[in-house]
Amino acid sequence: MTDHQPSMSPTATPAGPRRFAVVGAGMAGVACARTLAQAGHDVTVLEKLPRIGGRTGSLDTAYGSFDAGAQYFTVRDERFERALATVPGLCRRWSASTVRVLDPLGRVAAAAPPPGEAHWVATPTMDALVQAWGQPLINEGRLHTHTAVTHIEHDPMRPLAWQLRTASVDGGTRTYAGFDGVVFALPAPLTQALLAECAVAPAWGEALADTHIAPCWTLMLAFAQAVRPGLTTLGPQWNAARSTHHRVAWLARESSKPGRAQIERWTVQASPQWSAEHLNDDPARIRDKLTRAFAEITGIHAAPTHRQVRCWPHAQTQSPLGQPFVWDAATGLGACGDWCLGHRLEDAFVSGLSLALAAA
Repeated sequence: MTDHQPSMSPTATPAGPRRFAVVGAGMAGVACARTLAQAGHDVTVLEKLPRIGGRTGSLDTAYGSFDAGAQYFTVRDERFERALATVPGLCRRWSASTVRVLDPLGRVAAAAPPPGEAHWVATPTMDALVQAWGQPLINEGRLHTHTAVTHIEHDPMRPLAWQLRTASVDGGTRTYAGFDGVVFALPAPLTQALLAECAVAPAWGEALADTHIAPCWTLMLAFAQAVRPGLTTLGPQWNAARSTHHRVAWLARESSKPGRAQIERWTVQASPQWSAEHLNDDPARIRDKLTRAFAEITGIHAAPTHRQVRCWPHAQTQSPLGQPFVWDAATGLGACGDWCLGHRLEDAFVSGLSLALAAA
C-alpha cells in the first residue's frame, strides 16, 4: 500500500529546526519524539494517560506488578538493537523455552522448540523501557501527561501551521500552537476518529481504513498462598503458553520473569475473537469467565488472592497497513504505530523511528 504514502521531494521538507507535536506517548510516539529531538527539532508530546508507555503499561498491586499489555519483545532490527544499547542492563532475557501450545482443554498439544530468538522484558516492568527513553523529554518539559487532544486545526496566527486543543483530567483546557508538523502515534481507529471529527483530511487518511485491530480482555491473578516453605509455584511447570481454548490465547507466569516479585502471579489474555464478542460485557462477568478458563487450562483451582481485569480496545493488529508509517510533507501530518507493520513492540519502535527520519 505504498501508494498511500505521499512522496517527498528534496524541497518538500523545510530546512532548519521545526516544531513538531506528537500525540501519544507509547513506544512509537516516544521513539518518534526522541529521534526528532535528537535531530534538533522542537518537540512537544501530548499523552492523555497519567503515565507513558502505551500498551507496555504495567499495573502495580500489593502482590507485585503485572505486565497488563505487551508480555515480551523480540529484537530483529539492528536499529532497535542499537537503541537498546543506550539503556544497558534495563532489559533482560526471559527464558521462554518452557512455552507450550495447548489444545482447547488445556492439554499440551506441542512443546515449542528452543526459541530461535530471545524473548526480552524490561525491568522491573515492561513500561520501564519507554519510561527511560521518555525521561529526557519529561525533564525538558517537552512531554505532558494527563493531556488529551480534543481538536486539531490550522493555527490562526500561522495559516500553514497547526494548533491542538487539549483537555486535562481536572477539566482544564489549553491550546498548543505553532506546529510545523503533527504526528499521531495512536491506534489507527483513534487517529481516524480525531481527523474525521476535525474535518482534517491528509492524503493518507483513507489508508487507515484498511487496518484492523482486535481488542483484548486481560485477567491478572495473584496467589499469595504459594509463598511458603516447600512451595514456590502452583499448577503447571511451564511459565508461558499459547492456547487454543475458546476464551484464552495466552498465559504467562509473571513471577517467572526476571526482576519481578516472587509471589505467584499470572496474566491471562483472551483471544481476539472472544474479546470482540464480549467487548461490552460487565467486567465482573469477564473476570469470572476468564478465571474459570484459567483453572481449566492450568489446573489451578485455588482461590486467587487478587483478581483484576483490563480491556484493551485496540490490542492486536490483525490486518496491518503494510508500510512503516504515513507522512504527508505538504500538510505536515503523519501517523505511526505498531499497526503499520504488525503487532510487536519492535514494530512500534521501527514505525516511530522511520517516520521521524522521513520528517526530519
